[in-house]
Amino acid sequence: MVIEERPQTTTVDPEGAAPRVTREIGLPITGMTCASCVRRVERTLSKVPGVAEANVNLATEQATVTYDPAQATLPDLQAAVERAGYGVRKEEVSLPVRGMTCASCVRRVERAIAKVPGVEAVAVNLATEHATIDFYPGAASVADFRAAVERAGYTIGEEATTDSGDGLAEERAHEITSLRNKFAVSLGVGLLLMGAMFVRWPFDHTRLFPLMFLLSTPIQFWAGWQFYRGAWAAGRHGSTNMNTLVAVGTTAAYGYSVFVTFFPQFVQRAGLQPQIYYESAVIIIALILMGRWLEARAKGQTSAAIKSLLGLAPKTARVIRNGTEIDLPLEQVVGGDLLRVRPGDKVPVDGVLVEGRSAVDESMLTGESIPVEKGPGDGVIGATINKTGAFTFRATKVGKDTALAQIVALVEQAQGSKAPIQRLADVISGYFVPAILGIAAFTFVGWFIWGPDPRFTFALQAFIAVLIIACPCALGLATPTAIMVGTGKGAEAGILIRGGEALEGAHRVNTIVLDKTGTLTRGKPVVTDVVVRRESRVVGDTSDSTTQPTNELSHDSRLATRDSLLRLAAAAERGSEHPLGEAIVERARELGLELPPVESFESVTGRGISAVVEGHAVLLGNAALLRDWSVGLGEFVEQANTL
Repeated sequence: MVIEERPQTTTVDPEGAAPRVTREIGLPITGMTCASCVRRVERTLSKVPGVAEANVNLATEQATVTYDPAQATLPDLQAAVERAGYGVRKEEVSLPVRGMTCASCVRRVERAIAKVPGVEAVAVNLATEHATIDFYPGAASVADFRAAVERAGYTIGEEATTDSGDGLAEERAHEITSLRNKFAVSLGVGLLLMGAMFVRWPFDHTRLFPLMFLLSTPIQFWAGWQFYRGAWAAGRHGSTNMNTLVAVGTTAAYGYSVFVTFFPQFVQRAGLQPQIYYESAVIIIALILMGRWLEARAKGQTSAAIKSLLGLAPKTARVIRNGTEIDLPLEQVVGGDLLRVRPGDKVPVDGVLVEGRSAVDESMLTGESIPVEKGPGDGVIGATINKTGAFTFRATKVGKDTALAQIVALVEQAQGSKAPIQRLADVISGYFVPAILGIAAFTFVGWFIWGPDPRFTFALQAFIAVLIIACPCALGLATPTAIMVGTGKGAEAGILIRGGEALEGAHRVNTIVLDKTGTLTRGKPVVTDVVVRRESRVVGDTSDSTTQPTNELSHDSRLATRDSLLRLAAAAERGSEHPLGEAIVERARELGLELPPVESFESVTGRGISAVVEGHAVLLGNAALLRDWSVGLGEFVEQANTL
């Protein structure tokens, strides 16, 4: 999860006071497990002076906070989250600093970096010449640190290590693996204990109670420790959550079973049967862990849209500095750099072409399959694919300012947005857990007073059942997960959904207007028709009454046919990466046409191709190429007839 800081906005006091600047920032929250957690974090953040609005999304584990930076700071927001019993994920980056010579240099660099908004801590080591920075990503970036260090009179080296997206992915994978292992072990032990309860033993089955205690205790306090930790984090702040329900319910079953195991005589004196519920506590923990495991997998899978979008950008760029071409990490490219792009490469960042010509595939942004011809002065977009010629361009937008970065930001914002129905669920969940605890207590008392014998046994079973069944996982997770899946799948299909409110209102749509020349396309061109004029002859036919032609289409006619034209065109375009050329070749293969070898070939950048196939001069291209055909056609045909 990445912290994202949105642009500042300015509002004017109604009474004519000075304008007030507000800032919106996304904070990744750790430790949330249910909708009641969401409600508690929102309430805590809203109480911070200067905070205008706080929205928390359980599925993305992110809080979006709008606040006045003059009244509230990022540490204030972090402290508020921690007071609620949760945490804020930060990142750490290690940057090599060049030019330091003494301790005063260290202090100067530390002060320069510490002044960057979003930096929590910085430590500079003179011996290793490295600065280690703890910061809130989105509020600060490596580019900001580089600029601050350079203003202080020093430089940042090229190599840098950061704990960001990859570190988070590893953390998520570790969480999924841990939950899976705990669930599997808990389920295995639970099934073993349940099986033991149904076997008719030839001896007093109470002799098995110590063994069951030994089997269930590790599950209760190893696999179930996260429930105790979550319940304690909420309880010490006077609150409750889903962990509270699980911890109280399983502890009641486990605790009573331990009492029966080691003090059976007291149970018998009270007129109760010595029954244990180890298997109930273990199975409950196993089932809840299964839900947590599936939940963690869903979160990891629904974030794949962001990962796939980020994967569109290349990792490095070929930058021209001081007349030398060098390969640099993408984050080290700055505005104004000259970059070289070779055929087949991805354009690293947004910019303006200054030298060369090419055709660029911009389908990742526009959806149009036909490459766009580019020349000096034309704009190019990061993550698009250069198809033909090489060119040099000047970077104008880098980092979070590129078109791709803005698309990613839109998708992240949409996935973290709340639908109106989710806000209602969050309000309900804030009262849900305390109400369930009250109902469970009332149920226990009712069964214990008016229930059949053994009353305590039935009362305890009913108490545990109410606590466990009422866990509000779906209440807090269903809607945000649906938004994540919907916006993620839309992004994969090239559809950007503005947010949860738009997605929720989509069921009322009854008319769709498409700005696509009135049609929906398959995303790639296909040959639909081959039109031949009846008097057309093969281009390159120079035969006369005294010279036998060398480029006949058939034994008895030089007149062009559909198949003959398609066959020659497909042969010339074979191996082409241009979508139109690929469509021509595909159509010829569908008709079973045999493609002859090409005797010569030339690509005319931005116009088309010229080739010689079986002695025939073939021109394939746009109107500009065909307008100029008469200029060099004689020489071209002569070359064809000499082969």
